[in-house]
Order: sequence, then structure tokens, then C-alpha cells
Amino acid sequence: MKKIAKKYLFLPLFTISMAACSSDSTGVHASAEESDTEQMVASYSKPRVDYKPIRVVDSAARSSVVQAYEAMRTRRWESLPALAQAAQADHELGSYPMYWYLRNQLSQVTMPIPTAQVQQFIQANPKTYVAERLKAEWMIASAAQGDYATVLKLGPVGINNLGAQCAYAQAQIQAGQKVDVKKLVASMKNNDRCWSMLSVLKASGQLSDVQLQTLLRDAVEYDDKTMARRYAAMMFTGDAMTQFNALMNNPSQWLATQSGRAINRTQEELRALAFSRLARQDRDMGIGVLQSRGAELLSATDLQWAYSQFALIAVLNQENRADDWYRSAKDLRLSDYNAAWRVRAALRQDKVDWKRVEQTINFMSPEQQEETAWLYWKGRALKAQGKAEQAKALFSLLNKQYDFYGQLAQEELNGKIVLPAQAAPVTAKELAHIKQNTGLQRAIALFNLGWRAEGVAEWGYAIGGLNDRDLMAAAEWAKEAQLYDRVINTSMLTKHQVNFKQRYIAPFEGRVGQQARSVGIEPSWVYGLIRQESRFVPVARSSVGASGLMQVMPGTARLVASKIGMSDFSPSRVNEFETNTVLGTNYLRMTLDDLGGNEVLATAGYNAGPNRPKRWRQTFAQPVEGAIFAETIPFTETRLYVKHVLSNAIWYDAMFNHGKVKSLKQRLGMVSPW
Repeated sequence: MKKIAKKYLFLPLFTISMAACSSDSTGVHASAEESDTEQMVASYSKPRVDYKPIRVVDSAARSSVVQAYEAMRTRRWESLPALAQAAQADHELGSYPMYWYLRNQLSQVTMPIPTAQVQQFIQANPKTYVAERLKAEWMIASAAQGDYATVLKLGPVGINNLGAQCAYAQAQIQAGQKVDVKKLVASMKNNDRCWSMLSVLKASGQLSDVQLQTLLRDAVEYDDKTMARRYAAMMFTGDAMTQFNALMNNPSQWLATQSGRAINRTQEELRALAFSRLARQDRDMGIGVLQSRGAELLSATDLQWAYSQFALIAVLNQENRADDWYRSAKDLRLSDYNAAWRVRAALRQDKVDWKRVEQTINFMSPEQQEETAWLYWKGRALKAQGKAEQAKALFSLLNKQYDFYGQLAQEELNGKIVLPAQAAPVTAKELAHIKQNTGLQRAIALFNLGWRAEGVAEWGYAIGGLNDRDLMAAAEWAKEAQLYDRVINTSMLTKHQVNFKQRYIAPFEGRVGQQARSVGIEPSWVYGLIRQESRFVPVARSSVGASGLMQVMPGTARLVASKIGMSDFSPSRVNEFETNTVLGTNYLRMTLDDLGGNEVLATAGYNAGPNRPKRWRQTFAQPVEGAIFAETIPFTETRLYVKHVLSNAIWYDAMFNHGKVKSLKQRLGMVSPW
């Protein structure tokens, strides 16, 4: 349960730690929004790390590592070299003190790079995460000092470190080498370490004006003023930049100074951007200006784009007029984010025009059309138009997708969801083999010390290159160690074999289910929610303060504790298993009751607060199927949350009922506006 900002979320969810997509041999993939794993791992190559039997750790050396961690945490850098010397006998974590010391040295931009020490460390710790991470930091520091020869010599980096990737690309550009501009631009997002790379890309002529225009328009569309001004500074100079700042601050006033056809492309672009800003500041007044003066002030293509901006803000505010404005944009290619909302605007209509839904999906880029969401909705559109065979072909592409859309597609194909064939259990021999993976040994040691961030990084590096059986064995080891998030995220990476007992693990010996039943809600729903909220990490804490397995906010905890008469409640106990599950399940029950017993609304309410789904459902004129309601939730986080939780619940229900799978469509039901 997370506190959602009042402002609508224009940006799709993006974090460096999450995969951009997950593909299979069919070319079907989840969108960046839908991806449910932390990072992509190159499977079926060779393991990144060495394999050695588990050995007893020198206790004195481990104590030095612990002291070094505290020194690092309190920024007592000068004490680390001596502790690094004392920690050398710790064959698992002994490299960490010197790693922390050198990483800090590399971050000091005014100091010379300790090249000899860094080289020695990397050579002394081959095939380890810390060596690869230090190499990445070395590349970043070298690029910052203009030493591109060193960056080229070191790169490319072997971990998911965007700063190092951008440093390497910058070095390639400086050396006159061609780079994949489209891939770089798509990956960099708002990373400050990549900004200099983008500037060099522009100076070298590899970033075209059209690509820069796309970046600028996307930033304005996403309401990211900081990035918009950065891109504008690369695109405009002198008076044009002054004009840009004026229209960003007061687009209505700025547009009032404009008349007739634009005298050049710069003025054309400024006018288009002004209408995009106007849509965000006053769409009711702004649409009047666009309709009365748009044809005079804008080119035909820019006029279409301006309509798409008003349509986007309207649909995010759940106004049905958005579809009409998108129709005025015709078949213009939009950003992936806006293109997705063009489809959702069509789905929101009182009477769904399925031909229009198909049409809007066809307007998407070929890559976006391959995402599971749009394959499913296009299949629905074709089926509604009587094109049964074409619809079946699309649903069949989703047959091996186990997410929300894969489940819905199975019901369209077969009338039911079928539990996939499960992989053979991990054998004792396979488990013994994976326990020799030195990277996983280090990760387990880090987790045992409570150093989760370091443990997650080591784990992610160690499972690189593992095949399906090794990944499942690693997940089994994580289960033994009660690292339930690692169980799920590791098992999710298998390509050809699936193990739902790992992917949908249900820990805590039935106590969660018992608590769910005590308040009258389904255990599968609660497990599905916890899997999404915390991955069963009891100490999980969100950036806004939600805590524990069920991510209970402090204010909610106090309110629920008062309502149920929890006499021994104190804020310090919210992370405790018993307290957290009692508060979380009771709050879920209260939310369900408040929202008329509808699980879709209650799931949305648990994430965004119960008042928001009440308002969202009231924007429909008549009952709408739950899948459409879920698809058109305006908050990105909540939209994904609802789909993940309810999809999880289907598989948990199957796990609890010996493979018998319930209907997701029935679970979604209908959502009434009253």
C-alpha cells in the first residue's frame, strides 16, 4: 500500500534495476511497464563466476569486514586500508573493504585516479562483481576527466551500469566510432551521467534534429520541465531559448503573440510545444484556441500532434472526449506512452468501437504492437468484429505468457486457464553444484549480515549465464536461506522450464492464509498482494514509508489499529510479521467493504487509497468489464499493481487447490459506476 502523488504520472515506470522487456522465441514481450523481473540476465552463455566448495570463514577476518562496513557507512574512509589488510583472510567478503575504499576514491572528481591500486584490485579479484563494478566506476571517472582511451580499453562493462555504458558510448563517439543512437537514447532516460554523452552525440552529428525533437517533445509531454529545458538548450539558441522559457511558463500568453504561418522550423516547433503546455495548464480554454487558431498557427502534422496532447491529458483525467481529440490526431505516430493511451481512450467509450481499438493499435510502432497488452486487446477487437481465426492467432502467441494478458488470452482460446507443465524438482546434485557458485556464496553471506543492497547486486551478477536448471537450483538455495524475493526473481528468469512453486512461493507456514481467512478474504488474494508489495521481505520499506510484508503506511496502521482495538499497537511494531499481517488484512477487508465487495476496486484502493477508485468508476456511464477498468486506471503504478496482484492471485489459487485454476475474467467481473 503506497502513497500516490496527487499529480498524474506521465512517465512510464523505469528503474535501472528492472528489465526493459522479457522476450521469447515468438518475439512477444512485455512492455517496460509490465516487466516483473529486476534485471535481464544473459542465460545460456557461461557462468560469470568461479565454482568452489563452501569453506569455513575466518571469524577474525569477517569481523574486520563488518568494521569496514561501519567505517564505510560513517564515511571514515581513512580507516579502510588497514581493515582491508586485516580482512584478506575472509575468502568470501575480504575484498569488500578495499572495494569500498577505491570506489570512494574514484568518486572524488578533483583527485587523481588511483590507477595502479584499481588495476591491482581488479587483477586480484577476477570474475567477481566487485571487480566489474570497480571497472565501471573507473570508466565513469576516466570519462569525466576526458581520458577516453582508458574507457575504450576497459569497456564495455559487464554489469547493468548505465553510467559506465554511457561513458563507453561517449568514448566511442570521441574516437569517431558509430554507435547505436536509437538504443542509447532509449536507455539513458533521465540519467545525469549520460548527459555529457548525449551532448557529444549531438556535436558529432550522430544525434539528428529529428531525434532531438522527439526527446524534447517527450519531455514536455511527460511534464518533465528539467529535461525539457536541457533538450531545448541543445536545440535552441538566443532568442529562441528565451521564447521557449516564456511559453513553458505561460503558454496562453505566449501564443497570443503569435499570428500567421510560422516563418521557420524553430517557430513551428515552439508553437507546437506551446500547445502541449497549454493542454496541461487549461485544456478547456486551450482546446478552444486550438480549434479556432490551430490551423493558422501550426502545420498539418503539428496540429495533429497538438490534438494528441489535449487527448492525453483528457484521458488521464478519464474524460471520454479524449477519443474525439485522438481522432483529430488521425494516424500520427505518437510516443509509446501516448499511443497506449490512445488505445485506452477507445476502450473507455460507453459503447466500445472495436474497429477503432484495432485501428489505434495498428497506429503503434511494430515493436509496441508486439507487447502482450496490445496483442491481447487487438485479439479482442478482432474477435468482436467476427474475425475469429485472426483473433485466435494472436491469442495463441500469448499461450506461454503467464501474466495478466496471457491468462486472459488462455480464457479466450480455451475457455479456461491451464496450469503449465511444471519443471522437475531440483535434485540434491543440482543444489550441491549451485552451492559451489562463489558469487552466490558471497551474496548469501551479505544477506546474512543484513546488507541487502550488496546481497542483491552480488546475486544478480552471480546468476548471469546460468541455464534454467541452474537458475531453479539457485532459487532453491534462496528458499533454504529464506530469501523469498530472490526465489521469485531468480526463478522468473527461466526460459523453457517453469517452476510455479518457486515463482509463486507461499512462505510463513500458512499463517498468512490463516489471517486472511480470519477476516473473510481469500488467502490467494492476500498472497498475490504480498508478492507484489514486498516479495515476502518482512523488512521491506518503500520510499514513502510503507513497511513490512503488506507495506502498511504509518497513518493507515494507526487508523486500522484503532478500529480493530489493537491495544498493544506501537509504530515500532509495524514491521513485525504478526502486526503487519493483522493490520494489512484488516485494511484490505475494510477497503473491500467500502468498495462494494469488488476485488478490482479494492486492490486499486489498497494501493492508491479507496477514494480514487470511487472517482475512477464514476467516470463510466455504465458497468464496464473489470479488465477494461484495470487497463484504463490513470496511475501507472496502480494500473500495473492491480494487474499483477490479480494475476498473482490466480496462480496462488491454483497452487492452493492442486492445480485447479479459477477464471480471471470472473475474478475481474464488472465494475459499476455507482
